[in-house]
Amino acid sequence: MSQPAPQSDPSSLKPAVRPVVLGIAGFSGSGKTTLARELARAFNGIHFPLDNYYLDLAHLPPAERAHQNFDDPALIESPLLAAHVAALARGETIERPLYDFATHTRVLDRTETIHPAPLLIVEGLFALVYPDLLPLYHLRVYVEAAENLCFERRLRRDILERGRTEDSVRRQYAETVHPAALAWVHPSASHAHLILDGTEDLDFKVEQVVSSLRQRGLFAFPV
Repeated sequence: MSQPAPQSDPSSLKPAVRPVVLGIAGFSGSGKTTLARELARAFNGIHFPLDNYYLDLAHLPPAERAHQNFDDPALIESPLLAAHVAALARGETIERPLYDFATHTRVLDRTETIHPAPLLIVEGLFALVYPDLLPLYHLRVYVEAAENLCFERRLRRDILERGRTEDSVRRQYAETVHPAALAWVHPSASHAHLILDGTEDLDFKVEQVVSSLRQRGLFAFPV
């Protein structure tokens, strides 16, 4: 009498083929995060923001940590980020760090297990800045929008979702966010395969990404 096949843990299974890896960058407020989340939702993918990879500043006094420029790409631990993206691109599981933004430190003795998925969407201000990341992407996307629109979106988000005052948002934008965007984010658009208008309808932007993947023979996801 035959025995039933053992049940596998779905979380331990690798994708049938290696994941397709997207990099999505753009100014703060351009719409890149919304696009990344929608692509992950629609195609059973992983939205992989860069924020988990901020450097652990536990060695600094708390007051000094708060004055670091978090809009500088040097504050991201890019070698670890690139190593983890490369591992996921090979169909491997990683332990992603957890970051406590209240204290600007890594959460001690805890990580988040991330399993590979058919689509990996690396998203953030500096997603197209780090040279080690660029070769890992099958498609590089830059979302652009007018600076005044980006600022209005950020202002609304930070006040409603993060409890910030309008004055503090404006000051941070003028002192660090805008200069960093001009110095690093905007130039990284030259690395993009596809530049999208952040004011376009979300469904249309998703279709443009899908069309670019199809042209590269990479689109194999259920619609």
